[in-house]
Amino acid sequence: MLPFLGAAFTFVLRRHPVAQRTISIVTLSVVLLLECLMLAASWQHGASAVLLGGWAPPFGISMVVDEFSALMLVVSSVVSLIVLIYATAQGSADGDSDGPVSVFFPAYMILVAGVSNAFLAGDLFNLYVGFEILLTASYVLLTLGGAPERIRAGTTYVVVSVISSLLFLTAIAMIYGAAGTVNLADLAVKLGELPHGTQTVLHLMLLIAFGIKAAVFPLSFWLPDSYPTAPAPVTAVFAGLLTKVGVYAIIRTETLLFPQDDLDTLLMWVAVLTMVVGILGAVAQNDIKRMLSFTLTSHIGFMVFGLALNSQLGLAATIYYVAHHIVVQTSLFLVVGLIERRAGSSHLDKLGSLAKLAPILAVLYFIPAMNLAGIPPFSGFLGKLGLLEAGVSDGGWLAWVLVAASMVTSLLTLLAVARVWNRAFWRRAEDAEAADPMLLAEMNDGVTVRTYEAVASFPDSKYSDRGDVKVLPNVMVWCTGALVAVGIALTVFAGPLFQLADQAASQLRERTPYVEAVLGHDHEVPSTHGGEAK
Repeated sequence: MLPFLGAAFTFVLRRHPVAQRTISIVTLSVVLLLECLMLAASWQHGASAVLLGGWAPPFGISMVVDEFSALMLVVSSVVSLIVLIYATAQGSADGDSDGPVSVFFPAYMILVAGVSNAFLAGDLFNLYVGFEILLTASYVLLTLGGAPERIRAGTTYVVVSVISSLLFLTAIAMIYGAAGTVNLADLAVKLGELPHGTQTVLHLMLLIAFGIKAAVFPLSFWLPDSYPTAPAPVTAVFAGLLTKVGVYAIIRTETLLFPQDDLDTLLMWVAVLTMVVGILGAVAQNDIKRMLSFTLTSHIGFMVFGLALNSQLGLAATIYYVAHHIVVQTSLFLVVGLIERRAGSSHLDKLGSLAKLAPILAVLYFIPAMNLAGIPPFSGFLGKLGLLEAGVSDGGWLAWVLVAASMVTSLLTLLAVARVWNRAFWRRAEDAEAADPMLLAEMNDGVTVRTYEAVASFPDSKYSDRGDVKVLPNVMVWCTGALVAVGIALTVFAGPLFQLADQAASQLRERTPYVEAVLGHDHEVPSTHGGEAK
């Protein structure tokens, strides 16, 4: 409710930018604090539910939090808060040229509300509502400024999102017709009583709807053309959160509603193709934003990999990897926003010498890039190591295919991010195919402009009075550094985080704690729906 109230207040105060920014930041800070308390409570006491309006389930709306959803809430709020502060700094520096302040803050708060609602939803229809809330806000954020390329990308995004929502709504109607309920806990009990063929059809319908939202192959075609056109903060929060809501929905429904292993083989092939096709697209890109968009889709395959293995270790590694990927992918898109501001472009043909001209920016790129590639000892390496161990423990030939595909994907990810490092940061600007004249001038004059304060330190330089000088506001740099530090913290505190992920995986596979939190202790939960329990 707090993000919704924040959205209402920021809209009422649309003519007061400072008040809008203050309300938004304070609201998300309070939300993050409350979610940290929820995470601690769920870790200690397990799942708990709130029945809105006092209506008993399955008729009323239930909001459920367990270790998995609480972890997702905390990570998403950390990312949302840092990106919001980054966006306010960019808006202050640019005079809000990338979008009306009165539109951005309410839309951003509604987006956060939709994400939170999706993570807490205790029934399929409320999950659908959460998706629609965040997607409606994302339409607005994606087309901020009304540039033609953003309108085109927004049109594609809207069409794909509407199709996935229609599929989801159709699946909800079919499930209600078959089981007489859409409450997740109630469905966990009743779906097992349906004929096996009916279960499979319902299962496939939900997988397709969520697969579009999660951008798994072959349903990921829309993402690389949509995300790169938005302003940097919008692209960053989209990359970090929106696809992960789809992944969350897949994990929740696979473990709670369909614990049988009927479609695990399909999920394994989807994971392989998502990883390989996505990373092949990434290595072919010359624009950093598009490259990161393809790595985003590729690394969704790692999460499907762990889920499809149908094991405790695989699911625990997936949960850890989801948290890692939200933070690292968002960090990289914030860095790209700084690169665009510093060098005027994110196209590799126009970049060079950034390691010399902006060494802090080079460090901010290098750390999450190596983390994404899975270089030891970062969290990306630890998450992938857990997935590889789960694949090896499975022992099946398809599991070995997944292991091989994940290793190839990691190597190609390293190639893609190293290519950006070599061309944008290490290569001399004069060697670039179409170098920005600003970069060449700085190299020739030996002037390095990093922040606003740096401009003041060169009062006699031609850069002190040029309106087109590319400088990095301190707050934007600090926000990016803070998120990079969060990524490092995932490595430092990997032990307790893996313990939390393992406990969350155990609760997901057991299903009983979730069902009892909603329905009470007098409901027997079937251990399987006709197959090996996940």
